Amino acid sequence: MPSSTTSRPLGFLACASAGALWGTGFFFGKIALREVSVGHMVLYRFLFAALPILPLVKGRGDRWTAGEWRLMLLAAFFGVPLQFLVQFKGLSLTSLSHAALMIGTLPVILAAAAAIFLKERLDAVGWSALIASTTGACMIALGGHDASGTSSLLGDSLIVLSVVIALVWLLGNKKLLLRHSALEVSARSLVLGTIILLVWVPLQYGMPPVHNISVKAWLALAASGVLCTAATNLLWNWGMTQVPASQGGIFINLEPVIGSVLGVTLLHERLGLIAWVGGSLIVGAAVVLSTRGEVASDSIQMETV
Repeated sequence: MPSSTTSRPLGFLACASAGALWGTGFFFGKIALREVSVGHMVLYRFLFAALPILPLVKGRGDRWTAGEWRLMLLAAFFGVPLQFLVQFKGLSLTSLSHAALMIGTLPVILAAAAAIFLKERLDAVGWSALIASTTGACMIALGGHDASGTSSLLGDSLIVLSVVIALVWLLGNKKLLLRHSALEVSARSLVLGTIILLVWVPLQYGMPPVHNISVKAWLALAASGVLCTAATNLLWNWGMTQVPASQGGIFINLEPVIGSVLGVTLLHERLGLIAWVGGSLIVGAAVVLSTRGEVASDSIQMETV
């Protein structure tokens, strides 16, 4: 809950900044993927993110049980290497604007998972939002491809699959957040996931390149890690201590909006009418759920990478 009303404007600013920075993640990813593979791009992103986050790993010194560490390891595996390798493989196969709009299905998919697995009640408005979001995703994936051929059904589908994979991470973290702070859980999950990447990526993709990468690509990699991952962790979690969760949650929806705008304006992608309608359904459904309280309260503390 908010700590004081005097910090609310700064809290909203922090949440808005985090949502906006998340929206640039795919843009920086597209730039980096021109010169490095998916695996190396994801590894460098999290290496850049882990460095400023390391001081938070110690936390408050609370004792963690063996069961909590096992849950953390499982959540970190799904939340970092598996989710992001699938997600950026999808990005490499589709357009930035399509990928960004598909990410907008997260609040709705989380609401459905909470209703199915956590037995949380989803009323008529919630189910309507779920149907609208699903319809929108299908419109984009099946009928919203641009004339340039930069989008694909496989790429769009992998983005949605990465959101489903993220559910294991989100629901696992929810249990840990009952006993530990959001910053501590986020930091440990991020660092553990980065360690797994350090083992997996060289085996699967070879040693990450250091030479023959342009300054532009290095800046994109650093920005995706420091700004889109580490900074968003700090901004979002602090902002959520200053403003009501049901109000702050709306800023999650800046991610698909800004991502798609960047694709159209900077990368000159073209969205057809079907894609615009589908995107409007996805973002509209996400806004409805993000402003209704409880599901948003669970998700916004965990959507930090």
